[in-house]
Formats: sequence, C-alpha cells, structure tokens
Amino acid sequence: MAKTKGTHNYYVYILTNKNKTILYTGVTNDLKNRIRFHYENAGLNPKAFTSKYRCYYLIYFEHFNSIEIAIAREKQIKGWKRFKKEDLISTLNPEWNFLNETI
Repeated sequence: MAKTKGTHNYYVYILTNKNKTILYTGVTNDLKNRIRFHYENAGLNPKAFTSKYRCYYLIYFEHFNSIEIAIAREKQIKGWKRFKKEDLISTLNPEWNFLNETI
C-alpha cells in the first residue's frame, strides 16, 4: 500500500468490535494510521462511537484515488441497512477475519 508519486490514496473502511455486533464505516487517506488511532484511543473519549463500542477491528476496505468518490461511497454504505453491509463485507471477507495485521 505504498504511495506512488502523483497518486492519491483514500480508503472507505468498516470496523467492528470483538464480537462483531457493531459496524462502523469511515473514510481516510491513511488506513494503517487511522486503524491505529481507533485502537489507541479506545476508551479515551466515551462519546466517540468507535471508542464507546470498541470498534477497531478492520473487516473491510475499498481503495479510491479520489476523495470525492471515497466520501460518496462512505455515505452510500452508511445509508445501508446492516444486512446489506454484511453482504458487502462477506463478498471480500467471507469469514469476517480481522484485517488489521494485513494492512
């Protein structure tokens, strides 16, 4: 996932908690550091969704070169019902493995 000169990298990602009962969708330009941020700040801000629900397990992500397209995709996924998000996750990660160590 190294950046190539002249390209932009944006990611739409879905996190879950340890029991896979909560789903959180976000967008970032640095997926590895964003996941680290969620993990390191878990519990520090009880009002933050990912902190409150301990969502820092990556189970799905998509790559984009355009921030506008990435934000539009994030909004689209956020508008979906849970079952549709589950179907999306299962297309690329059928076992719902935690992907944190693979990025």
